[in-house]
Amino acid sequence: MATMSHSLLSLLLSFPFFFLGGNSTTFTILNQCDYTVWPGLLSGAGTSQLSTTGFVLEKGQSNPITIPPGWSGRIWGRTYCSHDATGRFTCATADCGSGTVECNGKGAVPPATLAEFTLNGANGLDFYDVSLVDGYNVPMLITPQDGTGGGNCTTTGCATDLNSECPSELRVAASDGNEKSVASSNPACPQAYSYAYDDGTSTFTCTAANYLITFCPLSDRNAQSPKGVDSSRTERSGRPSLIVAVISMVMAALSQQFLFLF
Repeated sequence: MATMSHSLLSLLLSFPFFFLGGNSTTFTILNQCDYTVWPGLLSGAGTSQLSTTGFVLEKGQSNPITIPPGWSGRIWGRTYCSHDATGRFTCATADCGSGTVECNGKGAVPPATLAEFTLNGANGLDFYDVSLVDGYNVPMLITPQDGTGGGNCTTTGCATDLNSECPSELRVAASDGNEKSVASSNPACPQAYSYAYDDGTSTFTCTAANYLITFCPLSDRNAQSPKGVDSSRTERSGRPSLIVAVISMVMAALSQQFLFLF
């Protein structure tokens, strides 16, 4: 009986790891606000932890983060943050209570605008929304980049600054005494997820996309990514065809081996 060649065996053993490794996603988090934002990130229960759970973005800065396959969780922006005399880090809005820039598994204290994701969910779709269920503190948009296959891959979120329009009884004011509204506890925004079970009009799906998450997006929602943010997905978009090619090669090799066996 013929034995399987060493090269074919190596290919078969390595193929599953190649396939799984090709499903990572890139989130590019961009700050277009006129002020500093400290993004916070929280993984859902039973989901892989990310390489960072919090960092700082000055005006115009962006940070790409590799997201593992099947990840679910949320991202938000903390504002008006500082270290006190003891070195403890706190924020006026969306503070996660960790005492540090990294949130370390802690979520945002409402009110907070939340970008929510479940990647590689039902039928292989990514599910995403911008939620105002826990209130609002900063404008935010999610923009899929070159998604393929199923889903509608629609930009969603709340690009409007609602703080200036927030009624006084719902307003969260800055602590510096100027009564400036920095967050709202019960806002409304047409495309955002505004109340529990608002899935029908406010949850969107996409396949094999990377995502641009923008704080204080430009008023033109069709604007391209600003200079310095790479919105191409050349490497990722080539993976599906490469995977198909590898599968075809493996199946052809197996067919030849079976012919030798009989």
